[in-house]
Amino acid sequence: MSLNTTSTISTSHTNPAGYSSHLVNFQSQRSGPTLSKIACNACNMHELCMPEGLSFEEAEKLNNVIAVRKRVKKGAALYRRGEEFSALYAIRTGFFKTMVTADDGHEQVTGFQMAAEVLGLDGIHNNRHNCDAIALEDSDVCVVPFAKLEDLAHEVHTFQRQIHRMMSREIVREHSVMLLLGSMRADARLAAFLMDLVQRLHSRGYSSHELVLRMTREEIGSFLGLKLETVSRMFSKFVEDGLIEVKQRHVVILKPHSLTAIFTEQH
Repeated sequence: MSLNTTSTISTSHTNPAGYSSHLVNFQSQRSGPTLSKIACNACNMHELCMPEGLSFEEAEKLNNVIAVRKRVKKGAALYRRGEEFSALYAIRTGFFKTMVTADDGHEQVTGFQMAAEVLGLDGIHNNRHNCDAIALEDSDVCVVPFAKLEDLAHEVHTFQRQIHRMMSREIVREHSVMLLLGSMRADARLAAFLMDLVQRLHSRGYSSHELVLRMTREEIGSFLGLKLETVSRMFSKFVEDGLIEVKQRHVVILKPHSLTAIFTEQH
């Protein structure tokens, strides 16, 4: 990301749910090999990722800040809870989940992140990560050392404003997740999740009505605060009602307006 986070959950028709960014560890070696550096302007995600209105000189300064590109294999951790924070990570390709593990071993998914979104923001608070970030498929991230980014933000106010926007979006996202989990029925939670996911993918050039779920139904349930059986029952209900088609992890949204109405009717 050069530095844009994801959409946020809202009660509007366009952005029903939000899954934003969290944490990372620049020093972590468990995430896989380091790849060659790539210029931001040469990345196919730069229009979503980079702050708007950058001059050529400012874009070059950002290129110089980005350290390397790192490959994270499916199932590997980009960082673990408690590790030292030193960088933000812009997802170039792939998909991640962020999660926390309770003392009793229960795992709670806190978000799902895709290309052109940033991981690492909550590590800023106390210089320690509060979640695990796990790749749901083979992924590439651009490593942005935070100390260098701060120096650049003092020099170029565009980046300073962008950091502030990212932090603000994270606060809004957390409030929106609480609204989603605290006041919506099970069917509304799943409908909002599916519509948000397909809209985020569409903004990246994918279909506006088809998607492949990178996460399991159990992980969806963990994020939405629902049991696996409830998630499966809601999927079956949406199929029976003619709202979606499902073949394993491939989902086709047949009636987006009807799905949207499920979660907007409650507000």
